[in-house]
Amino acid sequence: MSDRPYGTTFAAWRSGCPEAWATYTEHAFVQGLGDGSLPRAAFLHYLIQDYVFLVHFARAWSLAVVKAETLDEMKICAATVDALVNHEMALHVKTCAAEGIDEQTLFAAPEAFENLAYTRYVMDAGLQGDFLDLMAALAPCCFGYGEIGIRLGQSATADTGYRDWIETYADVGYQDVMGNVGQMIDRAVARRIGERPTTSPRWAKLQARFTTATQLEAAFWNMGLRGA
Repeated sequence: MSDRPYGTTFAAWRSGCPEAWATYTEHAFVQGLGDGSLPRAAFLHYLIQDYVFLVHFARAWSLAVVKAETLDEMKICAATVDALVNHEMALHVKTCAAEGIDEQTLFAAPEAFENLAYTRYVMDAGLQGDFLDLMAALAPCCFGYGEIGIRLGQSATADTGYRDWIETYADVGYQDVMGNVGQMIDRAVARRIGERPTTSPRWAKLQARFTTATQLEAAFWNMGLRGA
């Protein structure tokens, strides 16, 4: 798919770690979502952990509001928090409720080590670094799920049991939010390190943050498969 909807900064970051990106977005867990072969137990294990992840992810986006330098950045980060808390997490609640798992149980679920590693890495990027450090750590989840949603939405088996999950990320609402985030990141990069960011001394550090977060995404899928 074209990466332009998510901006030029994301395209450069993704190009900077092609193997890690493919391992994440073409993972066996993802393939199982698309063809329906993923064991239900693995999906529910992942979904519970992902609910907990999204709690921390929303907090990280809230931190981005604090780290922002412009009203535009604040508005888009706040809108992303809303999308996470009031929309994306609703899918997890609905699906798990059908399996007899209530929202309080989701919120109180013990975190897997992969979840701890990923969420704390993202928060550390924001607490230790600046707005761009935080965006580089947040970006793989945002845009990776967007890519996966579009691809599976176009190619997934029609009767897969994971159609609701796929449509959540293929949906125009999610894609619009991610498009806005990508454009905002491009503006934030230009504002802070110039119109030719890949020549900046900061670029290697930002790329490293993006690459590490991408690797942590793949580890999260591995964690999901362990629940089978």
